[in-house]
Amino acid sequence: MDTGGETTPEISTVYAAVSGKPNPESTSLLPFKVYKRRWFVLLVLCLLNCSNATIWLTFAPVADQSAQYLKATLEDINWLSLVFMVVAIPLSFGTTWMLDTIGLRITLILGSWLNMLGALLRFLGTLPMDAYKLQFPAVMLGQTLGALAQTLIIFTPTKMAALWFPDCQRATANMIASMSNPLGILLANIISPVIAETSAQIPKLLLVYAVPACITCFLATVGIWRSKPPTPPSASAESSGSEPFIRGLKLLMKNKPYLILLLCFGSGIAVFTCFSTLLEQILCVKGYTNDFAGLCGALFIVFGIIGAGVVGVYVDKTKKFTEVTKIGLGFSTLSCIAFSVVSLMPHQKVAVAAVCSLFGFFGFSIYAVAMELSVECSYPVGEATSAGLIFVSGQVQSVVYIILLQALTKQLTESPLATCGDAVLSWKVPMMVMAGLSSVFTCCFLIFFHTRYRRLEAEEQAAYRTGGNNATTTSYQAVET
Repeated sequence: MDTGGETTPEISTVYAAVSGKPNPESTSLLPFKVYKRRWFVLLVLCLLNCSNATIWLTFAPVADQSAQYLKATLEDINWLSLVFMVVAIPLSFGTTWMLDTIGLRITLILGSWLNMLGALLRFLGTLPMDAYKLQFPAVMLGQTLGALAQTLIIFTPTKMAALWFPDCQRATANMIASMSNPLGILLANIISPVIAETSAQIPKLLLVYAVPACITCFLATVGIWRSKPPTPPSASAESSGSEPFIRGLKLLMKNKPYLILLLCFGSGIAVFTCFSTLLEQILCVKGYTNDFAGLCGALFIVFGIIGAGVVGVYVDKTKKFTEVTKIGLGFSTLSCIAFSVVSLMPHQKVAVAAVCSLFGFFGFSIYAVAMELSVECSYPVGEATSAGLIFVSGQVQSVVYIILLQALTKQLTESPLATCGDAVLSWKVPMMVMAGLSSVFTCCFLIFFHTRYRRLEAEEQAAYRTGGNNATTTSYQAVET
């Protein structure tokens, strides 16, 4: 089988060096190899993640036009996005089991097909038909298929990076794959209003989003031949997912550093979700327009992607996962506190935009690093299991935080600057509560989180036992050229 033009791979028994257990299929330890095909796998995952994000947020920027075309209420349209969160929480455990047990290839292909079928069903459901009552259910079913696909995609970057990339590229690969999701959110916020200026253009909009979903499905189906390369790129890749799923869960529940990361970084994810969800409602009270709120959301994502790129490369070179996560989380909390203050002030566009940019820069930059850290502190538990549970923690806390913050709002009798319409709410108390929660969990993480890098230690032990440090470096260079 063609592996992308690299040297012919041989079977490795690195697992024996990592776990101390013999591998009966081989009798000699061989150097690790990397394959150019890893970039294709990364490309497919990025396209799939980006496409799924655009499907998730298709209707939010054009809620009024969508409600008019589908003969639905705005609350119904909101559920087209909320269904992703509802589906993700219960199905995440099955997805992590699937990634660590069945493999990356089947998971990606199944996710790409669900993503494509959901996109096509949404488009077909909006075509002119006699029974208009069937349009919204058809679109909702398509969104549900997209939500099912998201659970198969969202945990994949950490697993893909571990299986296909060497230790000097894992954080960067994880960052690129993870940041394709907010890139899709940004594209949806730009494309949807441009195309669907009127309700009659909703079918055209859904067709535009269906095309890349079909292309990505084709690339995944015909281009991804295997879950992992013939020869692993690192010692940990050989034993990736070696712990059974249930035993892995038990090990995680006894792992103090992991539980601290699960709770504290999950809270960070929840704060980010609240910020993204409530940004427009918070700013409109003080006279900021929807266009300005959209600009702040765009700056939030763009600077976040820039920060993630810088931090990913830095961590790959230094391996300072804990230090970078603590610094990033600390500055994110300071940005959250600053936003809770400046968002309550009118006529402060520059300050609000600057704080949103900093919030995104520090917050997004540590997402992939924290996911890698979850693997480092929980190895040899499967990557999808350790990273997936943190995502589930973030989703659960997001629901709790959003409900709590909305419950703390108060109706304002008058607000002369408001651009919100009739229902004007005071967000002063919710903003302070959000900043307080962020501060408490960040302080807990800074003080109590300490861990060994178990995966890196295992790889160093394997290299020491095989005397393969020089051989590994030579192998990487030979294949790359």
